[in-house]
Amino acid sequence: MNNNWKDGVTLLITGKKVELRPVSLEDFKRTYQWRNDEETAKLEAGTGLFHHSHVPLEQIEDTYEKAIKKLDKRDAGEFSIYTQEENPKHIGLICYRELNIVARRCTLGIGIGDKEYWGNGFGSDAMKALINYLFQTMNLNRVQLDTWSGNVRAIRSYEKCGFVVEGRLRNHAYIDGKYYDTIVMGLLKEEFQY
Repeated sequence: MNNNWKDGVTLLITGKKVELRPVSLEDFKRTYQWRNDEETAKLEAGTGLFHHSHVPLEQIEDTYEKAIKKLDKRDAGEFSIYTQEENPKHIGLICYRELNIVARRCTLGIGIGDKEYWGNGFGSDAMKALINYLFQTMNLNRVQLDTWSGNVRAIRSYEKCGFVVEGRLRNHAYIDGKYYDTIVMGLLKEEFQY
């Protein structure tokens, strides 16, 4: 965990290309654009697209006040992903949830909302930085996630981070009039290379 100061912001977690910062209201408001972009919302939400997209700004602000500000770090954590450029840019969100401190595991989620940063390793770097934090600082032993089989870019990114496919829930996701499998992926501390 890095507690350096930069631009008046405490940097909680740093990668090679990104910084993971506490989510501000302005950051969360930025998701309004991402959630109302059909391609971005579909890749992030999959079957939950109807619930995730076409959300008014007021609902996003309300969610920030009721959920993000009140996150219990014993159960979950959510971070804004910022680039490590001269003028850092907020490009996405990343989280851990369903934290089980006895079994030492949690579930991860990530979304790079700014399409300019797709396919350039920013998501993988953010994921590796968070995983390193979870394994080294929080002493977790396992992280997992899932996505729908049509989200090929995400699956490749997760594999770059060391995740392996552990299961497939057949016809579990319904997107654009077609069924897709849900791909369950996991990573153990002993397998992780940062």
